[in-house]
Amino acid sequence: MATNQEEVKLLGAMGSAFVCRVQIALKLKGIEYKFVQENIANKSDLLLKYNPVYKKIPVFVHNEKPISESLVILEYIDDTWKQNPILPSEPYQRALARFWSKFIDEKVKMLSFKLWSSVHVVDDDKERAKNVAETFEALQFLENELKEKFFGGEEIGFVDIAAVFIAFWIPLIQDVTGLQLLTAEKFPKLYQWSQKFLNHPIVEQCLPPRDPVFSYFKAHYDSLFLSK
Repeated sequence: MATNQEEVKLLGAMGSAFVCRVQIALKLKGIEYKFVQENIANKSDLLLKYNPVYKKIPVFVHNEKPISESLVILEYIDDTWKQNPILPSEPYQRALARFWSKFIDEKVKMLSFKLWSSVHVVDDDKERAKNVAETFEALQFLENELKEKFFGGEEIGFVDIAAVFIAFWIPLIQDVTGLQLLTAEKFPKLYQWSQKFLNHPIVEQCLPPRDPVFSYFKAHYDSLFLSK
C-alpha cells in the first residue's frame, strides 16, 4: 500500500486502453491513488507540465516525479511496490514479457488502428484484405505463445495487462465494423483467455463502461463515412 508520505496520481481519461493498463496494475498492487481526469481535446496545464515531450496520457506521478508511457509506468510500479509482482523474477522470462508487450503495441495495436482507419475506404478491398491478414498473423503469434490460463501463468501478469486492448477494445472494433478478428473459431486459446481476463475481479473494476466507449467508436466510425 502507498504510505501517508507518498502521493500517487494518475492523469488519464475514460476509454483509454493505456490508462486502463495502469489502473489494473495499481489495483493488483493495492495502491491508493488520485485519478485526474483529462480532456484530450483540451489538454490541461498539468498534463503539459508532467509530459511536455509527448503531451499524452497516461501520466503517473509518484511524489511529484512524473512517468509517461504505459509499459514504462507498469515496470516502475512493479519495481516500486513489490507485492503481487506482475513481471517474472527470472531474467529470461522478464525479457520475454517485455518482448511480447512491445509486440502488442507495435504490431497488434498498430495493425488494428490501421485496419480501423482503412475499413471505411470502400474502394480499396486489396488494402483492407492485406490489413486483415496481417492482423490475423499477429494474433496467431499470441495464440501460439499462450501456454497457460494467462500469459503470466495462473495469475495475470505484465503481458496480460498489456493485452487489455485485445480483450476489451478489439471486440468493440468488431462490433462497430462487422470485422471478425478475435473469435473462438479463429483463435480459441486467445478468445478463452480474453473471457477469463475480462471476468477477473480486479480487471472488471478497472474496465471503462462499455456502452459509452462503443458509442464513441461508433460515432467516429460513422463520421468517416460521412466525410467521404
